[in-house]
Amino acid sequence: MTSKAKKSIKIIGDRDISLNLDNVQHQEQIVKIAKALSIPARLQILNLLKFKALSIQEIAHILDLPVSSVALHIRFLEDAKMVVTESQPGLRGSMRVCVCSVQSIHIDTSEGEFDPSKKEITVDMPVGNYYHCYVEPTCGLADENGDMMDNYDSPKAFFSPRRGQAQLIWFQQGSVEYRFPNYSEPQLSMRELSFSLELCSEAPGYMENWPSDITISINGLELTTYCCPGDFGARHGNHTPAGWQDGKTQYGVLKTFSVRQNGGFLDGGLVNSHISLDQLNIEDKPYVSLKIEIKETAQYIGGINIFGEKFGDYPQGIVMRMIY
Repeated sequence: MTSKAKKSIKIIGDRDISLNLDNVQHQEQIVKIAKALSIPARLQILNLLKFKALSIQEIAHILDLPVSSVALHIRFLEDAKMVVTESQPGLRGSMRVCVCSVQSIHIDTSEGEFDPSKKEITVDMPVGNYYHCYVEPTCGLADENGDMMDNYDSPKAFFSPRRGQAQLIWFQQGSVEYRFPNYSEPQLSMRELSFSLELCSEAPGYMENWPSDITISINGLELTTYCCPGDFGARHGNHTPAGWQDGKTQYGVLKTFSVRQNGGFLDGGLVNSHISLDQLNIEDKPYVSLKIEIKETAQYIGGINIFGEKFGDYPQGIVMRMIY
């Protein structure tokens, strides 16, 4: 590489910027973008940089502008996250090389309808992929064939290397915590964070009338306690393995726990007006925590069964949705 040649610049940031007027942080960036595009010379600079990287001196020469003016324009474009620059060696010391870092800018001015293909992030977590657990008998795990995994009715089974293959887990008291990858989009305004899972109580064999208080917490904040009415086994589950004996837990109910800016919801109904998305501090950590718990202080300590995609009535694990 000759001294005049330029290295490629690593573009850091969003190539496609999507902003919403409802988001206060987005409003600040919209103002910066408006300022950056308010002068025709800056539009000319962007037009040049969309094809190749150029130094400030080269831009000044092509557009017949003072180098100091080009440097000022570049600062505005950098602040708006539309241009990135990098110092590279030149014939007479280092030089600043610039490149356009954005391909498109979209500003949403209306609420609109959800577009699931673009505005929803979904993660389906296998029920055995919990991050932490503390369980008390009766407890256990079963695989997709309906076979018990490791020690039956022992908390030791929950630490088995095979636990990721579990399609049904159950315990009488205690908790499991799942940590979902945080795929949130900081450029978009999240409207709802939800978790859906199939569950039921845990009774000896099964009992349709066996209430259990199941507490759900997200990122350490308690959302609600759902009283599950029973442990269901009067028929075979739609996806329950054929080898799983009758007379045992067969299926559950699909419940959705969600948080919006105006509260916490269970199956779309408001259950907690003292929690909001902002309180979850989603952007602070690389994961989103979901804790499912049977408290020792619960009124009904009826245990829990959590169903995977190959057990019960619904072909899914624990599904997290981030809706924008």
